[in-house]
Amino acid sequence: MGETEKNTIGVLLLNLGGPDSLQAVRPFLYNLFSDRSIIKLGPSFLQKPIAWLISGIRAQSTKKIYNLIGGKSPILDITTEQAKALEELLNSSLLLQSPHPPFSKGGRGGIKVYVGMRYWHPFVEEVVPEIYNDGIRKLIVLSLYPHYSRTTTGSVLSQFKEVVSRYPVEIFCISSWFDHPLYIDALVDLIEKGLESFTPSLTLPPQRGRDGWGGVHVLFSAHSLPESFIAEGDPYVYQIQETIKKIVKIMNIEWHLSYQSKSGPVKWLEPSTEEMLEKFAEWGYRNMLVVPISFVSDHIETLYEIDILYKDMAQKKGITLKRVESLNTHPLFIEALKDIVIESVKEIKWV
Repeated sequence: MGETEKNTIGVLLLNLGGPDSLQAVRPFLYNLFSDRSIIKLGPSFLQKPIAWLISGIRAQSTKKIYNLIGGKSPILDITTEQAKALEELLNSSLLLQSPHPPFSKGGRGGIKVYVGMRYWHPFVEEVVPEIYNDGIRKLIVLSLYPHYSRTTTGSVLSQFKEVVSRYPVEIFCISSWFDHPLYIDALVDLIEKGLESFTPSLTLPPQRGRDGWGGVHVLFSAHSLPESFIAEGDPYVYQIQETIKKIVKIMNIEWHLSYQSKSGPVKWLEPSTEEMLEKFAEWGYRNMLVVPISFVSDHIETLYEIDILYKDMAQKKGITLKRVESLNTHPLFIEALKDIVIESVKEIKWV
């Protein structure tokens, strides 16, 4: 292997993953509940037996939900599309066109972008050997969770670091990017389009008044966490709030924040999205735009919880509920990822 190949830089996008078939639902749930960084099920030696029991109990109901959204999670397909779009953008960027490009031109033609998952294929432990065998010796590791939590970025980064420690690869990890300007711009663009979908006949932009932006109220819905995690120092809520602050500096909107997807008997972050639906009905609100603020791609929480469950609940209360499109491969979002990678490479002087 030549020296140039050894110095090739790679990018690894990290996510938790999702079942790619109905048959994968139970083993996916087992892997999820086996992770003590998310939930401790008794003493450590009982974690996996209890996880297997819980995954068996929940598998059938979870399969029914996945049946409603296509029989699998779309998370791998979307993350793969994000990786491909990012790779193309990086390889066409001015950085790669410089007289002394920082990335080798071998392999697929420059920088390589990989996908690694925590709880389902392609597992981090499967991808790291592939990265090494491809000649990558410098690796930018980017969590696809903008807001850091030990339950998401913390868990998958911990797994990655354990695996990569067996290989002579230089790494640089990016654990949060909740206030990146292009990420904020992408969210603003999606929110504006969502708001406009309520008022297609207006020639002038609706103005915020007593009933919000043209009578539309924005609800930022983030994945919930046990309150104890925040009390122990998890920065997740702070970073969520900072993202919203950046958005509302640009947009004049009426908004609230809630939390979805809680499970188990512990005390979770409040208010829940279900509770906010009740309050909106009490307050007489009739138009509601949900922004899944802690998600960058469609999966069960957006396609089922918001689009089916919450939409049905809202309809029964006389509320029209719409959801902004997920970031997925939004051009500004991919541009944000590219900018994060390039700035990181410059920061650690790999160029």
